[in-house]
Amino acid sequence: MTAVESIGTAAIEHRQDGALVIRLAGSWQLRGSRPSLAGLERELDTLPPLGTVAFDTSELTEWDSGLLTAVAMVFESCTRRRLNVDRSGLPEGVRRLLALAEAVPEKTDARTSEMEVPFLNRVGSIYLSAYDSVSEMLAFMGAVTLVFGKFLAGKARYRKSDLLLLVQQAGLEALAIVAIVSFLMGLILAFVGAIQLQAFGATIYVADLVGIAMVRDMGALMTGIIMAGRTGAAYAAQLGSMKVTQEIDALATSGVSPMEFLVLPRVIALVLMMPLLTVYADFVGILGGAVVGLTMLDLSPLTYYQQTVNALSFGALAGGVFKGSVYGALVAVSGCMRGMQSGRSASSVGDAATSAVVTGIVAIIAACGLFSVVFYILGF
Repeated sequence: MTAVESIGTAAIEHRQDGALVIRLAGSWQLRGSRPSLAGLERELDTLPPLGTVAFDTSELTEWDSGLLTAVAMVFESCTRRRLNVDRSGLPEGVRRLLALAEAVPEKTDARTSEMEVPFLNRVGSIYLSAYDSVSEMLAFMGAVTLVFGKFLAGKARYRKSDLLLLVQQAGLEALAIVAIVSFLMGLILAFVGAIQLQAFGATIYVADLVGIAMVRDMGALMTGIIMAGRTGAAYAAQLGSMKVTQEIDALATSGVSPMEFLVLPRVIALVLMMPLLTVYADFVGILGGAVVGLTMLDLSPLTYYQQTVNALSFGALAGGVFKGSVYGALVAVSGCMRGMQSGRSASSVGDAATSAVVTGIVAIIAACGLFSVVFYILGF
């Protein structure tokens, strides 16, 4: 007799007729420590095809589904090796449960398929998902454009007090975070530029580098990203919460367009404030660069100021402000769209806010690349 495990509640015996007997004794329950049948595989390999495996449970004291699971695993191993199983030595309850399990065949689709999805299927799914997202965004932007036309015609229905509050939230309350990020961005640009320009003795051009970079691109870009994470997410969360509480449904039932009453003021507020925030970010970023120029490069304030003014042009400033306005519209549309598309659960509101930030930042980066190409062609 060979013990399978040192626990001593499971053992294997080879009878004279060539059959292999599995002796199970003691307690076979899920709770506590259960014996293992790890050594059974090696013993089954010694049997010839169509050999017999039997059970002896005369010393079994108690059992539950733990025994049933172990016996089922033995059955599966025997089936793979084309061995016969004698069930007469098993408890009556185990035999009935096994017969019941075998009476109902497993459905072909009961198990999750582990086959890899074909490459073309994955590409098609990604394409369809992207197509649907772009279509939804274009449709929403079209609806916002129509509502904005009604606003210009004086027919849009919204509250001016809401617009003023949104202007304050998107403008005045955002000055602090815009100042911090823009100052650090100007500081970093000047520091990196100074290290490279010192090798050529052209440290004076640090002022040109910081001024042009902030005014043409970085001021509007960083402000747009900040507003996407701050205001765009807030818009999505606000509208998503209104959808959960059925406030949007109540407005539609009352004959008030949610696009006019909720979306339009938010878009207008951000489009109006983004140019001002962009100019503010440009100034603070140049100030951050001046800190590096005055302390690290020993430039005088007047020299740095004159160099910055000579490097900048009205076209660069106007282009940066225009970019900021477009970025503001993209952030507002992204936030409102994700909020209006939100589900009616608390988790959906968080998902909508996250999606609004991602959509807004991606739209800003894409627009920035497009502007770079268009402005280069136009000679700006």
